[in-house]
Amino acid sequence: MNSRTTLYRDKHNAKILGVCSGIADYTGVNVFWVRLAAFFSIFLTQGLSLLGYFVAGFALQKKPPHLYTDSQEEKYWQRVRQSPQRTAREIRSRFRDIDRRLADVETYYVSNNPRLTAEIEELR
Repeated sequence: MNSRTTLYRDKHNAKILGVCSGIADYTGVNVFWVRLAAFFSIFLTQGLSLLGYFVAGFALQKKPPHLYTDSQEEKYWQRVRQSPQRTAREIRSRFRDIDRRLADVETYYVSNNPRLTAEIEELR
């Protein structure tokens, strides 16, 4: 399993054990909303979610300090975790666009450049 698709405790942004900040990092949701949901879940589950929080706090590994090189890479991996199929479609679309643009450049230089065309014909 890829280390970038694993749920970690985020001790860097932690308030208590880092579970909520780890969930926020994993899902891409703002940590404020995750903490707010966790707080209200304590009352809705009559404290059972508090037990789950501490179990997760001790079961999850700490997030490696240099897991992402920059914020763009972090956003990319959050999109991968949310929807791998959509991310793969986006990447394929980008490659198709690059391929189309490269073909346009090749066509331009081969068809609109008489000197290059003459040199290619001379080599044949």
